[in-house]
Amino acid sequence: MRMNAFTLNGKRALVTGGTRGIGAAVAMLLGGAGADVCVGYRSRRGDAEKVVAGLAALGVKGEALAANLATASGAESLVGHAVKELGGLDILVHSAGIWPADDVPATEMTEERWSATLRENLDATFFVTRAAAKAMSAQGARRNGGGRIVLVSSTAGQRGEAGHSDYAASKGAMISFVKSVAVELARHDITVNAVAPGWVDTEMCEAPFAGGGKERIAAGIPVGRVATPEDIAFPVVSLCFDGARHVTGEILNVNGGAVLCG
Repeated sequence: MRMNAFTLNGKRALVTGGTRGIGAAVAMLLGGAGADVCVGYRSRRGDAEKVVAGLAALGVKGEALAANLATASGAESLVGHAVKELGGLDILVHSAGIWPADDVPATEMTEERWSATLRENLDATFFVTRAAAKAMSAQGARRNGGGRIVLVSSTAGQRGEAGHSDYAASKGAMISFVKSVAVELARHDITVNAVAPGWVDTEMCEAPFAGGGKERIAAGIPVGRVATPEDIAFPVVSLCFDGARHVTGEILNVNGGAVLCG
């Protein structure tokens, strides 16, 4: 089999959380490699349209699609619209999620915060992955060079995070989910992997980065810097190429050496 190892020409991708940070960087890199991209967003339509304009400038098709992924119907609607707009679906990158900034010990955490974090991070992962896998299987992923699903997890899901047990639990569960679903979907030639970033210079991290926090955090990272969104996006997109077809069930650590685990 001849593989187009370093191009995504003709591929059709959906990126959730695609309006900013890691998601926006992933969408642009996918487009730069030749893929048509649907940008999923919750409420920031203006930001989504800016990413779509950037995709158009690259000469690929881009569409902005709104959805609430914390509900099964929202996820199914998003995937359905992406399939309709692009004529099929070959790639899902699920980057949407939340990180409550306030440090709250588990003994003081409310049921509302716990449930909201798991709903937005874990339930949404299940719903959108299920919908995308069904769409890829139905169109015959094996005949189209295989399907690629990449989820954005976190080092918090590997080592825990004091004050953020809700977030750590949701991202740790995502890692186990990847390993389970990768085996289930292998017979359809659909790979399922995750990228686990450490600290990333995004809007989500504004609070801990304030007042010299970013410099203090960077000092504790072996490479001496906080990742940019592009630092995470490149590894994500690498898992979407034909050349990565034998990589599945893997958790790719992208944290500058801060968390070393197999």
